[in-house]
Amino acid sequence: MVRRTRSLNLPAHVGLICGAVLVLTISASVSRAESPAPSTASATNGELQDVTQPLSIRMSDGTSEETPNFQRHITPLLGRLGCNGRACHGSFQGRGDFQLSLFGYDFRADHAALLDPDTGRVDTDDVAESLILAKPTDADMHEGGKRLEEGSWQYNTLRNWIAAGAKFDNQNVDELDRLEIQPSEIQFQNESQSVALTAIAHWADGTREDVTDLCRFTTNDDAIAVIDENGLVSAGETGDTHVVIAYDRAVVPVPVIRRVVATDPNPSPTPSEHRIDQLIEVKLDKLGITPSGLCDDSDFIRRASLDITGTLPAAADVRAFLADTRSDKRERLIDELLDSPGYAAWWATRLADWTGNSDEQLNNALPIRGSASRLWYEWLRVRLEDNLPYDQIVEGIVMADNREEDESYLQYCESMTQACRPGNESQFAERSGMPLYWARRNFQKPEERAIGFAYSFLGIRIECAQCHKHPFDQWSKDDFDQFAMLFKSIEARPNTVARDSKADRDELISKITGEEKLRNGDLRRKIYKAAAQGETVPFPELVYNDSAIQSLKRRAKAKAKKNPKAAPLSIPEGFILGQSEPVALDRDPRGELMNWLRQKDNPYFAKAIVNRVWANYFGIGIIDPTDDMNLANAPSNAELLDELASGFIHSGYDLKWLSREIATSDAYQRSMDTNASNEHDDHNFARHVPRRLPAEVIHDAVLLATQSSEEADRMRDEMEQMAIANGVTQNRNNRNFALQVFGQSERESNCDCDRSDSPSLLQSIYLRNDFEMYRQLGSKDGWVTQTMKSLGIESGDAGVDAQVLRRAEQFQNQTIAKIKRYKKMAPKQRRANQDRIRDEYKRVREKLSQYGFDSPKLSDLLDDPSAWELTRVESDQQPEPGTSMEQVVNDAYLRTLSRFPDADERETSLQFIAESDSPKVGIESLMWALVNTKEFIITH
Repeated sequence: MVRRTRSLNLPAHVGLICGAVLVLTISASVSRAESPAPSTASATNGELQDVTQPLSIRMSDGTSEETPNFQRHITPLLGRLGCNGRACHGSFQGRGDFQLSLFGYDFRADHAALLDPDTGRVDTDDVAESLILAKPTDADMHEGGKRLEEGSWQYNTLRNWIAAGAKFDNQNVDELDRLEIQPSEIQFQNESQSVALTAIAHWADGTREDVTDLCRFTTNDDAIAVIDENGLVSAGETGDTHVVIAYDRAVVPVPVIRRVVATDPNPSPTPSEHRIDQLIEVKLDKLGITPSGLCDDSDFIRRASLDITGTLPAAADVRAFLADTRSDKRERLIDELLDSPGYAAWWATRLADWTGNSDEQLNNALPIRGSASRLWYEWLRVRLEDNLPYDQIVEGIVMADNREEDESYLQYCESMTQACRPGNESQFAERSGMPLYWARRNFQKPEERAIGFAYSFLGIRIECAQCHKHPFDQWSKDDFDQFAMLFKSIEARPNTVARDSKADRDELISKITGEEKLRNGDLRRKIYKAAAQGETVPFPELVYNDSAIQSLKRRAKAKAKKNPKAAPLSIPEGFILGQSEPVALDRDPRGELMNWLRQKDNPYFAKAIVNRVWANYFGIGIIDPTDDMNLANAPSNAELLDELASGFIHSGYDLKWLSREIATSDAYQRSMDTNASNEHDDHNFARHVPRRLPAEVIHDAVLLATQSSEEADRMRDEMEQMAIANGVTQNRNNRNFALQVFGQSERESNCDCDRSDSPSLLQSIYLRNDFEMYRQLGSKDGWVTQTMKSLGIESGDAGVDAQVLRRAEQFQNQTIAKIKRYKKMAPKQRRANQDRIRDEYKRVREKLSQYGFDSPKLSDLLDDPSAWELTRVESDQQPEPGTSMEQVVNDAYLRTLSRFPDADERETSLQFIAESDSPKVGIESLMWALVNTKEFIITH
């Protein structure tokens, strides 16, 4: 049995289906053999009166003269008997000089292997002596043991096929239209129940057959549902999973639910009108799970800031948010975070992970070392900052060309030479395409591109089909090969240029080398040196090399002139996954690939990114793992995924809409507090499941917590030192130690598994004992040093007032920059963005009002944004009294855990500081202790 378990993966110290459901109450003692033989597929379905009975009935007594079909009966029967499994003849080397295709989906090869005349496996003249009958019935003779009884229906099926000539029409493979499973959903009430599944094959020729006896059955979690080889599902623990049925090319998951019966039921929260919550509630009602209530404001601002921007909220922002009494303050906060620099930085890093932005693999992609990864990241960041639709971002990658329209090769090289200089990455971001995706060293073979493309934009793993039929999906080796053909002629190597660019490239090289004949490493070093000195150097281009096809066309045309009756030219073709129409390869197929991605009925494109974004906010995808959307790995809530993907498409592929839709739901805002019904559930979104923060987020959180308020605000604004901005060094070959130990994505492939959230001892050692931690705590620019200075001020609130002023200035500067950018837009573009700039200014004005500052009218700012001076609003309210050290303790908690300490925590902290060798030592130790709490490195 296959068991898929889900775990929290915390560090060691961190203690809709809509419609009617058929409720089945069949005793566990009832087996399929004891049930009456069905003459139709289901007694509840009056339409299926012409379904052929299963082979176990038709072949039971040995009197049938029916000739079984090789594809429909013999091959799946060999699979049920285990003959074509990994441990037997389906292994890569086969067994006993006999090899079958794994899981039996290469019908032609398997038929040829069975009928090899020198082996005696199939003897149509002496049927009983055929080895495929004689050996499996004799345990001594067969290394794999006894697999069937002589006279059994399985034996009779194989015998009748051999007796009829062991035929297979390999020119006409039958097409399976669909595999229907009855019931389509199982809901158990207690552990004593079981249900027998029935599988009906619907073939394209209109015939229907009960093939239950020929299917392979597995379960995704045998603790919840066990399924035997005959399709009998037995209840286990409470919860939900899927059992999976495979036959021919079909793989069908069937949901299984065993309802939770809570001994101490909690009152249900007020029903939400949010569509996400309604769809989740349907599933929770089936499971008998009561969702937790909403989290408090301190948890929410921390959670939303970390998930949306990858950034720990500033203490001043936490204070203002907790003091805000407006009913819609959470929605306002979400909008502010989506417009902050951290949003674009963090999500550009996530997209860089998913698309494979690896400095190591881009080592020779450009003639200026260390620039490619920076350019890739900035190209993504700018588009996310401008909220360019996701499909357009992907189009810029998939359809990328190096040169802009009407740009010559020399102009392209001049532009790229400038863009590759540190600090000039924005020049590359202005270019329409990002061809570096195709230029990685591990992305040059067609097979590598097929696998990587499927990971990046489809969220599926198809590498299994490179060698054999995918065990849990519909893809065969032929499907993989045909898909890989689409990428065969795309060339993006360090020396590749278009035909019309070769002369210009050679001229540039001659200038650099002084016409000295240099090659390989010597030439690269010369080019690197020239670029460092500011000279224009030659850059590679991405080209579609169809020279071989054009040559074929020319020869075919010449042949046709000589012989008009000659066979027409056969143009090489490829196939997009799941599509029946071929793609002719006499032109660049990327346009058809992009058109397919955009089709509203595309089963992968929108769902893949929706699922990944959802996982960022919940720690687990609706489909998990997020890049393994195979048929057997069914969504935990299919209707929810469908609805979100449809809404995402309808929004115009708006990534901010998607994040806002998720973050405004009750499901996202739930407390981590559990109740009796949801304490063991971790994938139906009935509560917040704590999870460790990603590597980059932890790294930055330590810096933001320990640096001075002024330095932390600068980091949030500029992003240059932030690991969420593609890593601290921007170089994955020389990664920061903290990022390594906390599992930063290595980007060796496009697989989500390149990032790790597994706990390790090194993570605890880093936070507790690493020199970097102590250096940050004791830094002259750190918060502790800043706090010591503020302790000399008579009013303990003076330091806080300075923090508020800095935050207000930060909002002011960001707004001025956006207004200046808006004023530079063309009139048409300004009209399209006028509502957006008005809304953004309104949010900033309200935020500044919270901080006690007045703001000018937007119309005045549009006239002269630089004339804006912050003006403090006079207030009669006096600050609450308190001691300086109490304020220090409060601030320590706010900047690390985004909450005020409770009375016991405050008292303990004050006492500890008072008993320390000095206030500085006490405050450093307090901050060290807070950074080492589980609250700091996990979401809550």
